[in-house]
Amino acid sequence: MGQIKEILANFSRIQLRWPALGVASHPTARNGFLMWIWRAVGVVAFALGAIGLALPVWPTTIFWIVAALAFAKSNPSWADWIYRQPGVGPAIKTFLETGAMAREAKIAAVCGMGLAALIVTAFAFHKPWVLGSGLGLIAVGAVYVITRKPLRDE
Repeated sequence: MGQIKEILANFSRIQLRWPALGVASHPTARNGFLMWIWRAVGVVAFALGAIGLALPVWPTTIFWIVAALAFAKSNPSWADWIYRQPGVGPAIKTFLETGAMAREAKIAAVCGMGLAALIVTAFAFHKPWVLGSGLGLIAVGAVYVITRKPLRDE
């Protein structure tokens, strides 16, 4: 959990430092050790996202966003490979460069979070700590998605 917070903190700092330049403009890690750390974070995040291709309740996009950010720091050609993937690639690139989400993506994300909330409620209704934590995290994610700016052409 601590690593996820650190990755999200790095994501926030990257967006604040280079708000309009896009991921392709981010400098890669100069230190060889840091490059390998970023690459390892990217590989793990990509693998976790790949699980979502088989499991419908497991998110793919958020993990691939983290992977693209990590690969942009370690090996930009790997980030470009993610951007070229049909379906999620263009959406990831657009989100990282502009912070915008398509209306359909927002609707799908919120519906998925609603399904996840139902599953959490069904399996954890007798465990208040798990239920509260799960629903709280889902609510934070829903607020984040809803407050993202829409794409310009919508």
